[in-house]
Amino acid sequence: MTAEFELRCSISPDLGYIRDLVRIHARYHGFTGERLEDLVVAVNEAVTNVLDHGGQAGLVTGRGHEHGITVEVLDIGGRLTPEDLAAATVDPTGSHGFGLWVIQHLCDEVTLEQTDLGPLLGLHMHGRSAPIIPLEGRLSRESAPWQAG
Repeated sequence: MTAEFELRCSISPDLGYIRDLVRIHARYHGFTGERLEDLVVAVNEAVTNVLDHGGQAGLVTGRGHEHGITVEVLDIGGRLTPEDLAAATVDPTGSHGFGLWVIQHLCDEVTLEQTDLGPLLGLHMHGRSAPIIPLEGRLSRESAPWQAG
């Protein structure tokens, strides 16, 4: 029997904790180096936007699939729109929009879906989809994805 390894956590101000969970999840699904860190930074920016500009509550979920990995950030009560994504720039005189620009440039694809709870931002990274280790039986410290370097 094989279990599916899915990331699921509530958005909180503890960004370090969320980054660590994303890093573990991405490593499990075969991401390393720059690609892994790009995803971690993109999720950090999305969560920061929820806390600073959105509904200040939400959910981060992630799953691996045959094309790579997808992390979704649900902004409960937020108001992010496709126009906000399109207007994202790196204008140093601007007061906002840089985080959305970073997200779009680090991820292979960014999607936005409006749900009854609020906007759902999808961060998609193409790459290895086969898990490094199966989630069968017990994990040892040596085989745990968070121990990978």
